[in-house]
Amino acid sequence: MTNQIPYKIYLEEHEQPTAWYNLRADMKNKPAPLLNPATKQPMTLEELSGVFCEELAKQELNETDAFFPIPEEVQKFYRMYRPSPLVRAYCLEEKLQTPAKIYYKFEGNNTSGSHKLNSAIAQAYYAKQQGLKGVTTETGAGQWGTALSMACAYLGLDCQVYMVKVSYEQKPFRREVMRTYGASVTPSPSMTTQVGRKILAEHPGTTGSLGCAISEAVEKAVSSEGYRYVLGSVLSQVLLHQSVIGLEAKAAMDKYGIHPDIIIGCAGGGSNLGGLIAPFMGQQLRGEANYQFIAVEPASCPSLTRGKYAYDFCDTGKVCPLAKMYTLGCDFIPSANHAGGLRYHGMSSTLSQLYADGYLEARSVEQTAVFQAAEQFARVEGILPAPESSHAIKVAIDEALRCKETGEEKTILFGLTGTGYFDMVAYEKFHNGEMSDYIPSDEDLKASLAKLSKID
Repeated sequence: MTNQIPYKIYLEEHEQPTAWYNLRADMKNKPAPLLNPATKQPMTLEELSGVFCEELAKQELNETDAFFPIPEEVQKFYRMYRPSPLVRAYCLEEKLQTPAKIYYKFEGNNTSGSHKLNSAIAQAYYAKQQGLKGVTTETGAGQWGTALSMACAYLGLDCQVYMVKVSYEQKPFRREVMRTYGASVTPSPSMTTQVGRKILAEHPGTTGSLGCAISEAVEKAVSSEGYRYVLGSVLSQVLLHQSVIGLEAKAAMDKYGIHPDIIIGCAGGGSNLGGLIAPFMGQQLRGEANYQFIAVEPASCPSLTRGKYAYDFCDTGKVCPLAKMYTLGCDFIPSANHAGGLRYHGMSSTLSQLYADGYLEARSVEQTAVFQAAEQFARVEGILPAPESSHAIKVAIDEALRCKETGEEKTILFGLTGTGYFDMVAYEKFHNGEMSDYIPSDEDLKASLAKLSKID
């Protein structure tokens, strides 16, 4: 094998992952179980199967099997856009004049424009196998809704999407892509569900949140025969499917003897970060290697850095199970800024447990600084990044500049989860000087945290 490392590293077909990796199998301290909100007891397979596809419910509850075979039809779909490239950011390194080596795993090279397709096709596949008519879901910035609409169109399933109202209004073209693939898209909260009407009555004029949209999508699923609800982040089953990101990244790096010192990902619900770090974190948990993991979240919705580790509802309408996670409270409504899909009140139970155990760092960043980093990256690397991805870019640049100050030659890996071509309203506001930095006050957070369910 040559020692020359190419600009982009692709894996051969025979090197592609054929199984998803379940990080929980290697965790000594397992994530706390989902609880039934009525009984406060761990959710059973039967209870979860009333909301999720049965096979997905089984994956959600499985904490012992390290690997799950990827169905052949899902692998076939993956081959349309995978492997995604692992790219060396030579131009960014030169611009920063840093001794650090910067790599990014680029997940935007498919029509949906993001990593979300990795789980969308898996969840749609299991829905199809179960003989369902269709699925319901929520979407924040629109990447998940777009990905799911593509997957459902491919498999001939109906797709009903509740889109956070502020994103529905800010990103009309993302909405239209979903409709092009046959999905119905409703701004949330809406008058089409009982929980939507309740939220609107309590919060007139609200711009919505992922928690609101989840409530509506779940209500729609459980009240519609032949439908189930699917989720694009947070849940363990989603992190499982997204492990293809990390498995590919690690295989590509191992191929050329590259060891990342720092691994960085943006964090909203936790799907892309959990997927990227999975095999590397597994090594660390088994004592085989050592890495620095950094989760980057918006200062406007800082669940890890300012939230409380407690049981909370996964949705604003309080119809979903309770999860133990770092949370700002399910009643927290984030500001209508451009953090996009990172506007969720809580964090994955798996990542929350890793953070509580000290395996994961967290940093919050303000949106004007995020867009400065996005613009800098776009000008030298030639990719317009999504606002979510740009949170990781910001901290990757910070770490590279720190290496410049200290002279350390660290290797940095970050997740470039998607492209920002449907986020031009945000870029326009940034360029026009109309973008501001909103950070919730302690009083804002105290009000929502005070309503947390009192469960140890």
